[in-house]
Amino acid sequence: MEWTEIIITVPSEYTSAASDIATMTVPYGFYTEDYSSVLEDVDEIAHTDLIDEELLARDRTHSLIHIYISPEENPAEAVSFLSSRLDADNIPYELSTGVSRQEDWINNWKKYFRPMPVGRKLYIRPAWIDEPSPAGRAVLTLEPGTSFGSGTHETTRLVLETMEDLITPDTRVLDVGCGSGILSVSAMLLGAKRAVGVDIDPLAVKTAEGNADLNGLRGKDISYVCGDLTEKTSGKFDLILANITADAIIRLVGGISAFMEDGAVCVVSGIIEKRAPEVIGAIEANGFRVTSQRELNGWVSAVFTK
Repeated sequence: MEWTEIIITVPSEYTSAASDIATMTVPYGFYTEDYSSVLEDVDEIAHTDLIDEELLARDRTHSLIHIYISPEENPAEAVSFLSSRLDADNIPYELSTGVSRQEDWINNWKKYFRPMPVGRKLYIRPAWIDEPSPAGRAVLTLEPGTSFGSGTHETTRLVLETMEDLITPDTRVLDVGCGSGILSVSAMLLGAKRAVGVDIDPLAVKTAEGNADLNGLRGKDISYVCGDLTEKTSGKFDLILANITADAIIRLVGGISAFMEDGAVCVVSGIIEKRAPEVIGAIEANGFRVTSQRELNGWVSAVFTK
């Protein structure tokens, strides 16, 4: 099995933020080359000013984050997610890939993506698999393409499992950072009245629209817009879903109130466990009340209201 290596090059001052985004892609299988403090580190640890010339010649102004993706994790989805989240956080970067050809990504990983139940009400079925679905569940037929959101990642599952008890026939849903559209399409299949998805990645918006059509939602009140949330979206919503990064959530809570109907609920995910206290603190500092939190394999989601 060939793994795909993704290398993100960022200025050293962005290493921590970019590493958090890398961790959201895969909590395993990555390491960071950061030589920005090599002189100080060698002096502190080895108590010497004699440094190998090769080490001394390394670029100390940039860090390299190496991420390793197995075929079943859909490398194309990971690349799309990394690009969109780095752009959203205004992190300057260069991204390169190796080991596997890009043409192989989209096909190789599909053999590992099988139909799966999520929560009590949803059943995710890949578009290329035609087999009977269990009775009593809403069936989401999904073609993730190169956009984030196949339902296999813990952060996505946390939102899907949480929102199934929050949707009624009157619920209007806003999906922030919609990716493949998995959250907004699922919301409509679970009975929501309306769904709007927004993403800065035009490819994600195209994929989300395709998944809405794939699930028979053409003509229904579901739409997608490309751009920044505050610039491209208007109106009030009863349920806001945001499976993004910790930093993006912290920024989001500063202005999300303008989109919340009275009694609205927000579900946020994509929070690395170690940063949960910081994110929860930011939510509460903006006048919201956190009503519940969930954790799954080192990832945290939170539900909050005004």
